[in-house]
Amino acid sequence: MANVKQLIKELVKEDSGQDLIEYALVSALVGLGSVAAISGLDNSLKNTFNGIGSALTNSTA
Repeated sequence: MANVKQLIKELVKEDSGQDLIEYALVSALVGLGSVAAISGLDNSLKNTFNGIGSALTNSTA
């Protein structure tokens, strides 16, 4: 019975996996944030490049 109590005490103190979970959550949040930012820039970039393409087409005509 003493061994079971000691094992439970050691498991409660054990926190080596906690850092890995925190890093995984932070990296997932960074990934989601970057996807959201790139999605927001999508239309802006399309409009910019279409404007440049139109200006180049009109300048050679």
